[in-house]
Amino acid sequence: MNTFSAYLPYYKRNLKVAFPVMLTQLGAAMVAFFDSVMVGHYGTADLAAVSFSNAIFFTVMVFAMGAVMGITPLVGHVHGRLEKILEGQKPDSGNPLPVHTEDEIAHKHEQITSYLVNGLVYTALLCVASLALLAPCIPYLDAFGQEPEVVSCARTYYILIVISIVPFLLFCFSRQFLEGLGNTFVAMMITIGCNLLNIGLNWVFIFGHWGFEPMGAEGAGWATLISRCLMPVCFFIAMGCKAEWRRYLTGMKRRLITRREVEHLLTIGVPIGMQSFAEAFLFTASFVIIGWINKEALAAHHIANQMCDLTFMLAMGIGAATTIRVSHQMGKGDLQAVKMASHASVHLCLLMNTIGAAVMILGRHSLPYLFTEDPEVIPTASTLLLIGGLFQYADGLQCIGAAMLRGIQDVRAPMRIALFSYIAIGLPLGLILAFPVGLGAEGMWLAFIVALAIPAILYHIRFNRQLKQLKYENEESI
Repeated sequence: MNTFSAYLPYYKRNLKVAFPVMLTQLGAAMVAFFDSVMVGHYGTADLAAVSFSNAIFFTVMVFAMGAVMGITPLVGHVHGRLEKILEGQKPDSGNPLPVHTEDEIAHKHEQITSYLVNGLVYTALLCVASLALLAPCIPYLDAFGQEPEVVSCARTYYILIVISIVPFLLFCFSRQFLEGLGNTFVAMMITIGCNLLNIGLNWVFIFGHWGFEPMGAEGAGWATLISRCLMPVCFFIAMGCKAEWRRYLTGMKRRLITRREVEHLLTIGVPIGMQSFAEAFLFTASFVIIGWINKEALAAHHIANQMCDLTFMLAMGIGAATTIRVSHQMGKGDLQAVKMASHASVHLCLLMNTIGAAVMILGRHSLPYLFTEDPEVIPTASTLLLIGGLFQYADGLQCIGAAMLRGIQDVRAPMRIALFSYIAIGLPLGLILAFPVGLGAEGMWLAFIVALAIPAILYHIRFNRQLKQLKYENEESI
């Protein structure tokens, strides 16, 4: 049985990779958090409008973000092999591997460059598809059963965030590419800088400062669009400033674009995107369904969801580090390190979930006041925060389980599990508890517990089975 001292190096390595990603993800969540806080103090209808618009937008955006995640394990696998080659060339390494030629090293670098070129083509296709899905909703926002005041506030905000998906997906792809190379620091710095800009622009546009008229939800939309446009620009500037990465930019050639490579990215990325979409669809549907109750219930739902997002971003940071570490060790062929790195991530996630659950449960009566002082919103938000605290462990474990499977490029089975858990089980159960049973928003949140627990269990069972199969195949090949 492995002891704490055996896991300690893995905790350190995972956290070294995870910490910048956690700050990056937390920073992204903090923008939505401050949007909600600032818009909420502007007006309840504007808060509900931001919540409603983001619910529609995030369904597509989360799919697209998940779809570009496929680049990380692909680049990470090649990078792990490249590291193994370079380690074998060190004269003092003591490694019995034969000395590899410069041609072999150049081939690995060209493979990574090929992923960059074809990944950009793939991301452009995702941008077109995302706009094609989101834009037609603009004339029909009033068809979702929301209150007229909410729809009126939502329309311009929705248009602005739909436009912002193009630069944001370019940023997401660039971030996933560098994460495949093992770097998570650049994304953290860009995210922090652009998020600070977003918050500052919120203050200017939402409330009307420096000569601008107060714009409420629309102002938050302009702030988001401007800051997201800067993110990919900063990323490519950063890549050009480092020789190790610049070689991939300068090595980009049209001949590297191949249909086969783009299709390969699709076979890895689309199942990940569908997996992310299934979870997002449940939460998006919950915004629409709870909006049928009244705007106060929707605002309470949004508040509790924002707090859960903050803790989930920490789990996503650890999950991203897990995919990176697992893919690198898979590239090196070290299955024991794959197992240890994965288990270390589970331990770290459980610790983060404990802290998150404690904050939400103990602070459930005071946290809603950060967003609003509406006496009709706060009691419901407090109850939802209690339920949210209870499903923290399931939420974190399903996130890490999915990341472990991505690291070994196992994406189809997790997609099926997600579609079953979130759409076939979670959504109908939420509807039944909310309306026929009469629990309202609280019923929808109780369904979240069940929907998250199923993949939390099945992903980990799947990963352990796959790891045993890989170990058996390695032993058979010897």
